[in-house]
Amino acid sequence: MSRKLNVAIVGATGVVGSIMRRLIAAERDHWGEIRLVASARSAGRRLAVGDETIEVQALSSEVFDGIDIAHFDLPDEVSAEWVPVAAARGVVVIDKSAHFRMDPEVPLVCREANPEAARDRPKGIIANANCTTLALIPTLAALNEAFGLVSMSVASYQAASGSGKEGLEALYAQADKTAGIERIGTEPGDVRAVLGEEYDAPFGAPLALNVVPKVGGWRDGGWTSEELKVRNESRKILGLPDLKVASTCVRVPVAVGHSQAVHATFEREVSVEAAHRVLAEAPGVDLVDDPANGVYPMPIDGVGKPGTQVGRVRQSIDFPNSLEFFVVGDNLMKGAALNSIETAELVRRELEAR
Repeated sequence: MSRKLNVAIVGATGVVGSIMRRLIAAERDHWGEIRLVASARSAGRRLAVGDETIEVQALSSEVFDGIDIAHFDLPDEVSAEWVPVAAARGVVVIDKSAHFRMDPEVPLVCREANPEAARDRPKGIIANANCTTLALIPTLAALNEAFGLVSMSVASYQAASGSGKEGLEALYAQADKTAGIERIGTEPGDVRAVLGEEYDAPFGAPLALNVVPKVGGWRDGGWTSEELKVRNESRKILGLPDLKVASTCVRVPVAVGHSQAVHATFEREVSVEAAHRVLAEAPGVDLVDDPANGVYPMPIDGVGKPGTQVGRVRQSIDFPNSLEFFVVGDNLMKGAALNSIETAELVRRELEAR
């Protein structure tokens, strides 16, 4: 294919859309036309993509004419309606919603784990995994290849921006409201009294000076949708349908960056030294592990970074063939925008080679 491929960003005005625009601008030479798409209320806005200024177009079936690859960052129900429309017009769609992830005819792709899956897309759709899952996968993929992953238990500490722009703004508003109040958070009910019920949105409870052990909607058995996504999506991406997974997802008062404490058990004997060697060479992984000198992964140090950081690697004391470690990933970068960009690069190379 001699011509450069044309690409669309659908949901270009959102938080993730702004990062998508920046990342695509950084590889501008790879693409032909860049088309920005959003809801009708955003149509006509002009947004920067590197040195270019591009007018936003309203979402419609015609907007996909001439487009080769489209990145979708829309609510689940909107993606459910419009992704098939774009795919029916011959567009390869990379969708960030949860709607298509567990469809057996839709590959769920993470470059570090299963890049070959991007080629098998009978519906013309590739799904982008949940941001929590994507923070884990580069580390898990490398360790699984070396030692054979059998089971894992994960506790996540998820940033407010995981709820989008609304979540980030809610955290800042709550922080402003509680700032400067002496000893707030030390008496029963004092945080709620200051914030009031209107500050329960979008987390279900105040997030300032608090953690909320609920991310996503409730599902059978007391699980949340987020916890089940970690289990089901990890199994699908890693090609381990019988992987045993336990997950607890918690929202914490952090702006950007999901952190996860992981207990992982393997088929084969594993040591900290062997794991360090694997992780130091693993694509998409930054080994940040020198606790004696205060070096370990934290969200404030991982924000904006393309890789996921892993550290606090320890040999389990009571569990054979097991490790404990801590992973941090920018939920807006690798957890959304960057993984979509990396998947598009796999598709671009494939199409251009035809």
